[in-house]
Amino acid sequence: MSIYRITISRICFVALLVLFSCGQVPNNDPARRHDDEAPVVARSSDHIAVAFYNCENLFDYHHQPGKQDDDFTPEGKYHYTREVYEQKLHNIATVLQSMSNKENGELAMAGLAEIENDEVLADLCSQPELGNSHFRHICHKGPDPRGINTGFIYDPSLFALIEEETIPVIFESGGHSRDILHVSGVLDGDTVDVFVNHWTSRRNANAGSDDKRMMAARTLHNAIAKVAKGKVIVMGDFNDNPTDVSIIDGLGAKAEKDGLMDGLYDPFINIYKEGRGTEQFKGDWNLFDQILISGNWLDGSRGRLREESADIYAPDFIVARGRRGGDAPRRSFKGSKWMNGYSDHFPVVMRFRKG
Repeated sequence: MSIYRITISRICFVALLVLFSCGQVPNNDPARRHDDEAPVVARSSDHIAVAFYNCENLFDYHHQPGKQDDDFTPEGKYHYTREVYEQKLHNIATVLQSMSNKENGELAMAGLAEIENDEVLADLCSQPELGNSHFRHICHKGPDPRGINTGFIYDPSLFALIEEETIPVIFESGGHSRDILHVSGVLDGDTVDVFVNHWTSRRNANAGSDDKRMMAARTLHNAIAKVAKGKVIVMGDFNDNPTDVSIIDGLGAKAEKDGLMDGLYDPFINIYKEGRGTEQFKGDWNLFDQILISGNWLDGSRGRLREESADIYAPDFIVARGRRGGDAPRRSFKGSKWMNGYSDHFPVVMRFRKG
């Protein structure tokens, strides 16, 4: 679909959002504007957090026609009952809630991966840990054969939604990948464009997966270019590490803040070089989960939010301690056995504070 913006009308709409925030409309249109919701006044905050979390197969327990999700049903491989589903929701909500506090910043928004549908996000946002529907949610059904999608939740008192869309990733060789979710809104008086990604896996002998991720990077790069000079947040499970070509060349990611004019700042480049990661494969750490930002977030103007820190979020309760001292994410399943865990990925968090 087109990702063209009519700049003048958008500016006018943003001006109105300074007084009135927007909201939800029926979830059946892949590109929606939100100018008919009950008004919510977006407040200012001196300190906020932005997160990304691959939730490791956050499915409901019903079969979705046309999707390969039978494993996540009561009769399926994982014996995925209503009780397991409800516990999984509670566990993910607990992680998200724990990120948000007055000392380290209120959680304004989070991108999520491996979400089955919008109804699952509605159930997640209804968890008491997240304030019983205080958060709002966005998820579009995409082309993935298993039915896993990206999602987005946000605090409407901090982030006033303008519009949302899905951006298809189409390969030159034919076929397509999971869509990129693009959400725009107003955060502390600034227009912000957020892009949530889950790029093609590199496992299971996925032939040509490097090229597919590079195509996703180019698609994302082109989408960012059409946003003009607004503030940008890119987040996702890229299935590539911060030093891989899709991130460095495809997105133009930079490890250092000084003199950043073009491209994106990726603080996870240096974190990865320290030997840290968000998920393990055969005992080795990968840092596929990252948050990148445009250079205008680094401006030290007084009274404006600016990037303060970024890190892997791994509190003790989501860490599995190995017998020989090796740590790993406390995942949901071991084989097909429910382990009452969280995810096979650690989330990542970026915090912003007013200068």
